[in-house]
Amino acid sequence: MRISRSTAGTAFVGGAMILTLTALAYPTMLGVQNTSTKPDRVVANTNYGPLTEADRDFVVKVRAAGLWEHPLGLLAMERGTTPEMKEAGEHLVVGHGRLDDSCRRISLELGITLPNQASPQQQGFVETVKSTSGKEFDSTAVNIMRVTHGQIFPAIANIRANTRNTLVRQLADQANDTVLDHITVLEATGLVNHEQVNFQQTSPPKMPREAVTPPAPQAGAPVVALEIPKELQDLNTVSPAPSPSSTVK
Repeated sequence: MRISRSTAGTAFVGGAMILTLTALAYPTMLGVQNTSTKPDRVVANTNYGPLTEADRDFVVKVRAAGLWEHPLGLLAMERGTTPEMKEAGEHLVVGHGRLDDSCRRISLELGITLPNQASPQQQGFVETVKSTSGKEFDSTAVNIMRVTHGQIFPAIANIRANTRNTLVRQLADQANDTVLDHITVLEATGLVNHEQVNFQQTSPPKMPREAVTPPAPQAGAPVVALEIPKELQDLNTVSPAPSPSSTVK
């Protein structure tokens, strides 16, 4: 099974979700190879508990994920060739719309500046998927997103286990449930190439700084909101519990 019609897809997949802040107000460096040396350093004392570099990084990375996965979800709703693919798109749109609402509210309380555009790397994911059609579109989109959702799990667990900030802790809970839901619906398409996905999750290529850095927002620019279509407002995005009837024996 192919993940993309070009090598760009493979290059873009690695390291998509591992982002690191190195500036107080806005990340000037984001990427696997630029990991902060002091993620537990407190950068602000807030009414919700101390805010560390890792906490701040997490809010930004959740926001950045939505800036490319929400549009990709809309594409899946439009171009998906199966009901399962369209359903996955719906869950991506709703899940990231809800996470984005949380990020925007949290950023105001904690003084975190959010990007309005995804990084070039993340925008490349969307362009790679856009360049395909039909069944190839389904396969490309599913496998790229399955890799990135698999990569974010360790970051969520680490933040949830260590943060002392109640707002960041709540965001981690929400993100964990959302990512698990997305993995569930992506796998339900039957298109996940698990061998390739597992390899790319554990062996991401290093990316240049400019590829993994979301552009800084223009001064005074309003924060872009990721909207949820009215017909999807009530969509249940809680990942289903294991069911014996659906277990493969």
